[in-house]
Amino acid sequence: MPLNHELFDLVIVGSAFGGSLLASIARQLGRSVVLIERESHPRFAIGESSTPLTNLFLEQLADRYGLPRIRTFSKWGTWQKNHPRVAAGLKRGFSFYHHELSKPWYPREDRSNELLVAASPNDEIADTHWYRPDFDAFFVEEAVSLGTVYIDQTELISFSEGPDGVYLRGVRQSEPMEFRGRFLVDASGARGFLWKQLHLGEEPLAGFPDREALFTHFSKVGRWESCIASPPSASGDLPQSGQMPKAVPPFPPDDAALHHVFPGGWIWVLRFNNGITSAGVSVDPKIARDLHLEAGAAGWRRMMERLPSVAAQFTEAHAVHPFVHLPSVAFFCPQSVGRRWALLPSAMGFLDPLLSTGFPLTLLGIRHLAELLEQGMVPSPKALEIYAAENRANLEIATELVGALHHNLGRPAIFQTLSMLYFAAASFSETALRLGKADLAPGFLLRGRNGFRESLRNLCLKARADSLSSTDFVSAITEAIEPINVAGLNDSSRRNWYPVDLTDLRKSRGKLTASEREIGEMLHRCGMAIPGSISGVG
Repeated sequence: MPLNHELFDLVIVGSAFGGSLLASIARQLGRSVVLIERESHPRFAIGESSTPLTNLFLEQLADRYGLPRIRTFSKWGTWQKNHPRVAAGLKRGFSFYHHELSKPWYPREDRSNELLVAASPNDEIADTHWYRPDFDAFFVEEAVSLGTVYIDQTELISFSEGPDGVYLRGVRQSEPMEFRGRFLVDASGARGFLWKQLHLGEEPLAGFPDREALFTHFSKVGRWESCIASPPSASGDLPQSGQMPKAVPPFPPDDAALHHVFPGGWIWVLRFNNGITSAGVSVDPKIARDLHLEAGAAGWRRMMERLPSVAAQFTEAHAVHPFVHLPSVAFFCPQSVGRRWALLPSAMGFLDPLLSTGFPLTLLGIRHLAELLEQGMVPSPKALEIYAAENRANLEIATELVGALHHNLGRPAIFQTLSMLYFAAASFSETALRLGKADLAPGFLLRGRNGFRESLRNLCLKARADSLSSTDFVSAITEAIEPINVAGLNDSSRRNWYPVDLTDLRKSRGKLTASEREIGEMLHRCGMAIPGSISGVG
């Protein structure tokens, strides 16, 4: 049957990993699927850093829908064993370094200008950075191998709905194309296909500041650990570069999501195993104007001039892809479903990659849509309303927390303390879900847990005050996370370095209503039954 006469059960627009994963799931449910892509693979993309919750959701989807090849991407070890040709980065946790503009960064004895939070006890079960040109291409190939019809290099020019389906028209290599489907999912990202076709509009994310971004992929980026200098001596002697403090961090700071934080903005550095490093900056619009970020490479050079220690890391680096400038980072589309269509969370809204929340939100949306597809060809209006409300609620709690962190980029003590809300909620959620106790972890970042959602909102509001006692704030955060703190967070004796330690979980198993045996069995299932280790945070 000619393509333009076929009625597909599902039309998916956008073939990044989210659209391709949903296509594979739909095929496993017996649905006919067409996956439409404007460009072709491999292609440049960012949104690259996984977390333990991301990996858990990926595992759950792969297990439920029989996708074993996809499941192997959930850990560094199984990824390297099964897909060594798909480039990736090793992510052992989150590394934050707080800089003062125009001053070199030096480590302090109390580590008050840094924060390292481990997400795994070793490399084998570590998280990953996804090199999207390879990763997305693999997911498309997997969807095609399962029977998805894949059409790339297609510019869609119209969309309409009828009583029995949706209709799309487009052009591929000068040839007209037509598509029909019972239901459509838009996975084309922020301000994507349906947003333009239906004039869906956008609204500001309440409490989230305006941000501009500039990013690309680089080669020859130095390791941060080799750029850390010893602080000046009491005699005023200059520090010797390349000297690390005597204490050994819980993981190499470069084998992580590395964040350079400064007043008004932050820089990400994500290292892959193919010699490429993803890096970019997200800043207040005033700083962006001062730097002329829209100038691309020249704007990046001006940013480096303000951060001498970061500039040392990029001394020999050069861009391998044209710089991308985003004049506005955050995005929210208030209407995300229609009678016969739905936006993936990644097409509905986006914040900022500070805490790597994009992947888990997308996977939660895919899981929800997959469950609806299990129930019938076309989800009911009521079911789609619930889907939209869930995605919005997940985005809202992430917005509150990440927005409050942005307000405190220039206040390290408040920033680090506030981040404990995320790490505590994420580590508790992951552990509870792996124990099979989903009732203990309702909603993203425990937004359905009695008391915690309100505490998080109030603390994020308090963190926006210009005058705030860090001592009082630490006490308030410690009290808020105590019922869910299973990772030894906010322990002042650790001086902002938080390893993965099994002792913390053993002491806290009552918070999870779990026995010693249940904890041990969970660790064994996850490959984490190693002395002195537990599942990490993320």
